[in-house]
Amino acid sequence: MFNVFLSGIFYNTVRSFHRYNILWHALAIGLTFGLVTTGVDWSYFEYTRGDTLFFITLPAAIGGFFIPIILPVGMYVIAEWRKNPDLLGSSAVLAQAELIALLISSTYKAFTGRIQPEFFTYLSNVDVSHQFNFGFLQHGIFWGWPSSHTAVAFAMAATVFCIYPHSKSLRYMAALYALYIAFGSSISIHWLSDVVAGAIIGTAIGVAVARSFRQ
Repeated sequence: MFNVFLSGIFYNTVRSFHRYNILWHALAIGLTFGLVTTGVDWSYFEYTRGDTLFFITLPAAIGGFFIPIILPVGMYVIAEWRKNPDLLGSSAVLAQAELIALLISSTYKAFTGRIQPEFFTYLSNVDVSHQFNFGFLQHGIFWGWPSSHTAVAFAMAATVFCIYPHSKSLRYMAALYALYIAFGSSISIHWLSDVVAGAIIGTAIGVAVARSFRQ
């Protein structure tokens, strides 16, 4: 698995920006600009904050961290146990897509330094949705733009769609998981535009990595 995981990781990272893929990154930036400047981010924040939605989707913040680790490791263990080389390769491809999505989204965060919404204060009168701290590590890489939770989730889902084209059940589960992580992140630890950008960037990365391995 480790050799497959490392195979082409630098190439696939570059490929995530190559040719038409750079247009997806540009779209993520453009939509973010629109959602921020029109006030949609702030309106969405005010409309969706509340105890009920928060506690329903809180597991998204937790699951979005642990599941991307547990899933490829679990696939690897099962593949070794069953001596299944296809599943072994799939676990490596999935892990690589996740890692590249995390690295790219974290790099964006390091330079954008966006201030996150109030996590524990549901009703805030201070609109900080416009606040970015451009530079390098002005606001860390945990919070901010784009959402790493969402980017990794959509990279996983896109990879599953590409490597399991005939398994409708797996594709449905992958899509539902990604949407749940995105929605949960958008009403807890991220602005709506963070999540929209993460979904677009993560999908582009997942497709690029999966297609590279299929070729």
